[in-house]
Amino acid sequence: MEKVWLKSYPEGIPEFVELTRYTSLAHMFDECAERYRHLPAFANMGVSMSFSELNIESYNFAAFLQTELGLQKGECVAIMLPNILQFPVTMYGILRAGLAAVNINPLYTSRELGDALKDSGAKVIVVLENFADVLAEVVTTTSVEHVILARVGDMFGFPKSAIANFVLKRVQHKIPEYTLDNVVTFREALATGQQRQFVKPELTRDDLAFLQLTGGTTGLAKQAMLTHGNLLSNLAQVEAWFRLVLKDGKETVITALPLYHIFSLTANCFLFTCLGGLNYLITNPRDMKGFVKELRRVRFSMITGVNTLFNGLLNTEGFSALDFSSLKITLGGGMAVQESVADRWQQVTGCVLAEAYGLTETSPAVTINPLDLERYNGSIGLPIPNTEISIQDNDGRHLDVEEAGELCVRGPQVMQGYLNNPEETAKVLSKDGWLRTGDIAVVDQNGYVRIVDRKKDMILVSGFNVYPNEIEKVVVAHDGILEVAAVGVDDEESGEVVKLCIVKKDPALTEDEVLDFCKDRLTRYKWPKHIEFYSELPKSNVGKILRRVLRDKVLPG
Repeated sequence: MEKVWLKSYPEGIPEFVELTRYTSLAHMFDECAERYRHLPAFANMGVSMSFSELNIESYNFAAFLQTELGLQKGECVAIMLPNILQFPVTMYGILRAGLAAVNINPLYTSRELGDALKDSGAKVIVVLENFADVLAEVVTTTSVEHVILARVGDMFGFPKSAIANFVLKRVQHKIPEYTLDNVVTFREALATGQQRQFVKPELTRDDLAFLQLTGGTTGLAKQAMLTHGNLLSNLAQVEAWFRLVLKDGKETVITALPLYHIFSLTANCFLFTCLGGLNYLITNPRDMKGFVKELRRVRFSMITGVNTLFNGLLNTEGFSALDFSSLKITLGGGMAVQESVADRWQQVTGCVLAEAYGLTETSPAVTINPLDLERYNGSIGLPIPNTEISIQDNDGRHLDVEEAGELCVRGPQVMQGYLNNPEETAKVLSKDGWLRTGDIAVVDQNGYVRIVDRKKDMILVSGFNVYPNEIEKVVVAHDGILEVAAVGVDDEESGEVVKLCIVKKDPALTEDEVLDFCKDRLTRYKWPKHIEFYSELPKSNVGKILRRVLRDKVLPG
């Protein structure tokens, strides 16, 4: 496809950017930590950590992993942490030690956690004590040999750390009972590492940096292999887009999306490391009142999020009274931004809500809207520098502008493939480097891309991919269920929610029983919001359940 989008590029953004400035993410962090050493890097719950402090603590953590645990370059360490100060210390420590990070949702059930750990082969996991009971259920079935246990207050300093940890455990009773072997606390790991001699490994852009969990475009959870080069390339591409607006050492971003999510990892963590900006971490954005209270503490210049987060803030008392005079950029991704939400956001904050698009498999950014938009435009933006897109039909034929087909992407940010899964890799990655996204899109005459439909049956709940295959596999294990199909239903709050269409085996089966069964086995955003019983499910002539027929029945006409 002709690069028609180049004529719509904001002035100052080139077609190609330099991608080889850094040899690794560790190299990038080393330079930025020194350059911005006196500036704050992360803040959480009223506590700030400077680039210098982050540099020292991540160095200590790297030394602990390398010397005390004896991990070798290329081995995997799992991170099961929410947005707290321990996350950047852990992540940069892992990368500096030449290891690969496996980002895990802290809200995973034991089944989901066990699958993720087994697939990655991680020998070490860093987990918040609040979720240690889930790990305890499955750890013996995995390759994990060492558990590093973090507590919320670990980085707060005395006496705030002691108070926070005491209140959580003894007053609020937020720490479930658990039994784990081979445990060392996060603070002990840092103290031990401080006494050890760290040897900097030789890293290249081809080395593995992250195993990022995803359902991809095809279904069950897989682990996308992202190299240092993939992420550094996407960082350079994104940085070129944002440097027109953001200034070094002057910006603060609100980081409410979890850092284990690829959108937040690149757009917030890595970008603001390069800019010398402050990441203001929101640990529990579901507590909207508490979220707004946190926002009163800080003058922020950028906020990223999904549509449901922006909508939730707009409907929370006190949000409209905040000071938005410093807000330059609002970036939405992870799910479609609704025009009504974008319009109201601009009315309240005075800032345009610009939409972007990406996938885990593309590190993640593919398209971003210009940051000088006057209002929300309904598109996912323009392909960023060094990125090719193509609209293709089912036979791989390249289509022209204004023709609908599958959006395909080629560029230095595209993953290496799915870990130990060549069959699934081959389904999405062509021999000439095109990644099939599974999304049906149209490119207009000015190069703006619009998503018009989904090729697959994926359900998008508040920016998280939910795949019917996984849901159905879990639910059909119930003794009272004969058949089940999971489909997405429009929802004002979450964009979409899961609906289960069930054929009973046990006539006495109730909706509440099904929901309780799901709650024990699935993360909250995968829980069904609607459950409906059928005498039979529609099927093709080869017996495949026709989800689209069911979806057409339940979606508004």
